[in-house]
Amino acid sequence: MVERMFVDTHAHLQWSSFDGDREQALARAAQKGVTRIINVGIDVNGSRKCVELAGKHRGLYVAVGMHPHDASKLDAKTLEVFRKLAEDPKVVAIGEIGLDFYRNLSPRKAQKQAFQAQLQMAQELDLPVVIHDRDAHSDILQTLTMFKGKVGGVMHCFSGNNEYAAKCVDLGFLVSFAGTVTYPNARELHEVARWIDLKSMLLETDCPWLAPQTMRGKRNEPSFVPMIAQRIAELKGLSVEEVATATSANAERIFGLC
Repeated sequence: MVERMFVDTHAHLQWSSFDGDREQALARAAQKGVTRIINVGIDVNGSRKCVELAGKHRGLYVAVGMHPHDASKLDAKTLEVFRKLAEDPKVVAIGEIGLDFYRNLSPRKAQKQAFQAQLQMAQELDLPVVIHDRDAHSDILQTLTMFKGKVGGVMHCFSGNNEYAAKCVDLGFLVSFAGTVTYPNARELHEVARWIDLKSMLLETDCPWLAPQTMRGKRNEPSFVPMIAQRIAELKGLSVEEVATATSANAERIFGLC
């Protein structure tokens, strides 16, 4: 019997790379103690699929929203689709939303407008948000400051330093660590993991991408969460059990999981 219980707070099991073994991947996760998974949408079709999958699996939950890459496609009609999807009891967040100034696949103005519109929707629906932030720290903070005390959530796949982490926590956000924290050259991220309080941490895979160091080159999946917990435990001088217990409690609190 597995004693450690983990939550993968950011997965994309709707992705086509899981079409051949999705059920097996979920079984492998359960065997490793990953009993709850938040499947995150990046557009309308993907969000719908996440809701459908969650309806078939007890431990699956959902975030629905428009990724900044497709921000230019977000309009009033699309927002209403997300609102309707959010009525499903398995939907526990709006996401992933945010800004991506690295690829700029949508114009920055469109990204900012979509980000604010979805934050407003999350506030109205009383749901947390899952934030995508790539090369956009200052703009993310500026926007989130507008919603301080009104919307909280998660800084997905955190990539900043201690100072940025502290500002995010002050705004009511938890910091989520993915497989990147296991990479030998991720020294700044290692420092954040050492410094930040366990009460502000979450675990995620962001599968099928960003597999932990020992699995680099392979498709990532929820069963790899314990590897991330192990590295964080090493960095903080704690047991894996302590990391698993704290991060699972944090996920339950922020997402209202049962």
